[in-house]
Amino acid sequence: MLFSCITIGFGIYPETRTNAFSSQIIQKGAVGDDVIELQARLQNIGYYHGKIDGVYGWGTYWALRNFQQDFGLPVDGLGGTTTKKKLTNASNFNKQFVHDQINKGNEFTYYGGVDIDKQVKVKGNGNDSKSGGGNANAGKEPAKPGTSANLPGGYSQNDIQLMANAVYGESRGEPYTGQVAVAAVILNRVESAAFPNSISGVIFEPGAFTAVADGQIWLTPNERAKEAVVDAINGWDPSGNAEYYFNPETATSKWIWSRPQIKKIGKHIFCK
Repeated sequence: MLFSCITIGFGIYPETRTNAFSSQIIQKGAVGDDVIELQARLQNIGYYHGKIDGVYGWGTYWALRNFQQDFGLPVDGLGGTTTKKKLTNASNFNKQFVHDQINKGNEFTYYGGVDIDKQVKVKGNGNDSKSGGGNANAGKEPAKPGTSANLPGGYSQNDIQLMANAVYGESRGEPYTGQVAVAAVILNRVESAAFPNSISGVIFEPGAFTAVADGQIWLTPNERAKEAVVDAINGWDPSGNAEYYFNPETATSKWIWSRPQIKKIGKHIFCK
């Protein structure tokens, strides 16, 4: 085991750099020390923003998938040998500090580049703020009304369900990347001043989506469509920031052909 003593920003806690994790494959539903290390390492490099509690839930799952996507790994949400090795090389893990805070019942975070003594709130100290900052939710907008803390990006369960309906109705049978791209287009429209500023407003804008016009929006989406939605909400945009897409084999609008094209994924052309 190789240790280095961190004296700037990380106090006197030794920081483990090699021989990380056990040999088990970490998957959703797992609990224990491996999950604590997984969450801490993902948070250290900005992928995980939840509580480091050793419980592999949806927040950990999507954080790991996003890490795998960015680092060119198979995107499966499993902490296998290759993923754990890549994560170990990309992050730091101060095991003693993290476990000390959990054992003491402290609220804390483990973001890289933030002094450790600024990431701890001692339980029961009567102070509602961390000593100097480091709050995982600092600077973030409050969750939208009716949302669950377990849902990504502050979106409600209704938002995610409606987007999954749209993705399934518009792009079932397309490659998974194409389904994520369709979800990303919906989100890009929400962020654009040229479109309604809500998920339902974008989806049900008159003439916006074929699936709404022909009723396929009400088909029951599969789990893959829901996964595509959550991947898009977590920041994956294979469309290249597109606000439109169309199928060149079926498109009848001459106007859509005038839009600047970005890329083609499956049967859809994505454009500005």
